[in-house]
Amino acid sequence: MPHPSDETREVSAIDHVILAVRDLAKAEKTYSGIFGRTPSWRGGHPGGGTSNVLYRLENTYVELLAATGEGPNATAVNAFLEENGEGIFGIALQVINAEDARDAFAARGLPVGKVATAGGVDEMTGAKREWKSFFIDGQATRGLTVFAIEHLGPADALPMAPLGAGVREEEAVQAADHVVVMTPDAEAVKALFEEKMNIRLALDHSKPEWGVRQLFFRTGGMTLEVVQPLDETRAPKVDHFWGLAWKAHRINAVQARLAAQGYDVSDVKTGRKKGSFVATIRKPTCNVPTILIGEAG
Repeated sequence: MPHPSDETREVSAIDHVILAVRDLAKAEKTYSGIFGRTPSWRGGHPGGGTSNVLYRLENTYVELLAATGEGPNATAVNAFLEENGEGIFGIALQVINAEDARDAFAARGLPVGKVATAGGVDEMTGAKREWKSFFIDGQATRGLTVFAIEHLGPADALPMAPLGAGVREEEAVQAADHVVVMTPDAEAVKALFEEKMNIRLALDHSKPEWGVRQLFFRTGGMTLEVVQPLDETRAPKVDHFWGLAWKAHRINAVQARLAAQGYDVSDVKTGRKKGSFVATIRKPTCNVPTILIGEAG
């Protein structure tokens, strides 16, 4: 049976990755340092009880999300922090048409919420954005927070995160490489993302030498990596978003800047992918396992 082309899939990208944080100002300082960039946007969710800081990168954006009042968003963030501490709260999937995507997901058996329209204002510039979104029931997503979003405004409504003061382009992070999901049941996650959400599965393999089975779903120039430990005693009890990898075209320059800024970052080493190099950012990362990936040393 032929696979649909990327042009016919409802999901066109991983729109953004959401990190739940306790102290928004502190988290902003951490990620401005990691990226070598200043925020694209500062805003909030009136009635939701949360505030956010956004960093637009080449292929996605990162949302730092904190509870700053009372409301359903704040309740969800506080519950996550109480159970897990800071970390990856969820992801948003970019869709071309929210209504069509909702109907397609529902036809494949996913319980989905209603499409809602919302908007926000950038506190720095007064710029406005508007979008449509719908959530997918958490039981169907194995506890992972996943929702779909259709942006109604122009792409430049959320600009690329500017370089920080004194930071050169080669010293900054340009894009996201992948986000990692840890699971005790890769087959169930495969059914969710490939069959129900129609996201392209690029690779499914087991690596006994690493002790894992890996699935790579690719969309919009970014990878959703699913990892199941082969040793059941090491498998997580529940599915959860785990770590992030950032692309650094000049990885040595980025690593040197981070070390000079006081980040606990490893030396640059040869990566598993041929021709790649990696470095681990140990802290601070808001409790997110983090690596840099570059194609050249």
